[in-house]
Amino acid sequence: MKVDGKDTRPIWFDPKSRYVNVIDQRVLPHELVVLEMQTVDDAIFAIKEMVVRGAPLIGITGAYGVYLAVKNAPGGPADSDYLREECARIRAARPTAVNLAWAVDRVQQKLEILSAQDDLLEAARIEAGAIAEEEADNCRQIGLHGLRLIEAVNRHKEGGSVNILTHCNAGWLATIEYGTATAPIYLAHEEGLKVHVWVDETRPLNQGARLTAWELGKAGIPHTVITDNAGGHLMQRGLVDMVIVGTDRTTYTGDVANKIGTYLKALAAKDNQIPFYVALPSSTFDWQLRDGVREIPIEERDPDEIRYVQGRGENGLRNVLLPPEDSPAGNFAFDVTPARLVSAFITERGVCQASEEAVRGLFPEKTGRP
Repeated sequence: MKVDGKDTRPIWFDPKSRYVNVIDQRVLPHELVVLEMQTVDDAIFAIKEMVVRGAPLIGITGAYGVYLAVKNAPGGPADSDYLREECARIRAARPTAVNLAWAVDRVQQKLEILSAQDDLLEAARIEAGAIAEEEADNCRQIGLHGLRLIEAVNRHKEGGSVNILTHCNAGWLATIEYGTATAPIYLAHEEGLKVHVWVDETRPLNQGARLTAWELGKAGIPHTVITDNAGGHLMQRGLVDMVIVGTDRTTYTGDVANKIGTYLKALAAKDNQIPFYVALPSSTFDWQLRDGVREIPIEERDPDEIRYVQGRGENGLRNVLLPPEDSPAGNFAFDVTPARLVSAFITERGVCQASEEAVRGLFPEKTGRP
């Protein structure tokens, strides 16, 4: 995607250093900082501390983490025990996003079928890069399928602006290109359709206010930052035409784990007869879990993410304490939206209902627990 006229991605391989660079999303939108990942520990830190975030990008980072494991293998790249241990460490970096394990397993399995005489390092790099390119293409396809939904509303409104509410950041910063929830919005904007985006703050880390607003602003897309709890009010007033969100893990039966607060948006949308769409690539489906509410692990993060808020003051970035210093806080990072509240999934293969039958119809080659 373009940032100030320059092609930019949130992660890329540097052919000169042979390491991997990432945008440090913790300091956006006020600073654009690039960090270099040289080791597996660097990749794990980036994932855990949300230098990178968003299910597809976490997966791509994990894939490049396997490359870094091979690059730094003390006993040589053919040491299978070392590689298995490092892959296990990367998988454990964050529990909810299913893309992480999927991408790590894919690179690991690629390496395991090669012989010790093969160039394992180059094979790992190529496979990680292939995952990145596939996810970029998936997001564009998601955008094309979602564009049809926006076009239909635009026709119904006789060319009027389509008001879309999103939650958290499911843009190119969370993927590699286009994003998931934002992909239809970007393509609609490119087609000249009038769109306006209601951007939830998305507390506690404010990925909507910090990241989605920054992305949309760089693309010249009209948007308004709102408080997390304003969405229902806007729906009641007829100011939202559709909701599009991303997801970190979705069961093949249609239950959706996404940033905390998504469930409440879905309830409000249902009450106001507003379509609630979930945009995701197939890599974000969990083909083993059936009951998302009971089975998807929900990450609990550092309470200080709630207790402190980051902003830019006269002396640069700073963290400010919000509640009383001795008040405890609970930081649940995700919630699960049941399939019954989801109007449809927007995937790289098309739009389908949030049901096992419909999902398997689009992806018949996948298997899941009966």
